[in-house]
Amino acid sequence: MPQYLLLIYDDESAVAGIGQEQFDQLLKEHRSFGERNASVLRGGHALEPTTTATSIRKDSTGNVTVTDGPFAETKEALGGFYIVEAADLDEAIAVAKQVPAPYGGVEVRPVRVFDQ
Repeated sequence: MPQYLLLIYDDESAVAGIGQEQFDQLLKEHRSFGERNASVLRGGHALEPTTTATSIRKDSTGNVTVTDGPFAETKEALGGFYIVEAADLDEAIAVAKQVPAPYGGVEVRPVRVFDQ
């Protein structure tokens, strides 16, 4: 069965500004999401803020540059993800609509499978 990556994007400044009670409620909503969708979930994790990111790029000559921070400065940053197994994109979207993302949104991407 195909797998889909549900990428959760958040406005990090908005998330940083919420209180402990709101944060605990958001975690509770993610736990409930996990319980409701346990049959299709294949993994998932929250990510540390972009301030902890390290970016690595190679240029056309093969030189490598390592810098602190994300690849791009954006209002919304990747905050976490779920991997789901779904019959098709419509089913994956139906699951993605349930992901708690009050400070951003969710992107659905098919996982690419390479023939061995």
